[in-house]
Amino acid sequence: MEKTNNKAIVSLTLGVLSIIIPYIGLILGIIGLIISSKSIKEIDQTNEKGRGLAISGRVCSIVGICFQFLLILIMVLSISMFVITDPSV
Repeated sequence: MEKTNNKAIVSLTLGVLSIIIPYIGLILGIIGLIISSKSIKEIDQTNEKGRGLAISGRVCSIVGICFQFLLILIMVLSISMFVITDPSV
């Protein structure tokens, strides 16, 4: 019986966490993307199970990174609009 690649499970977990956790999710998404790439290479070499988990981890990491970039962009724009429109400055 073939075992499931552990890195595939970790990459999926990090990918999901990158979507859920604000701001820190950007770092988790980048780490998840790196681990999922390594996991897919390992699965190709060793014929382990978990290719679907690794691909899902990659997709979730990419979605999490994009979401975090948008969140940070909205935060920066909100702060800059507040500073620009503040009459006390």
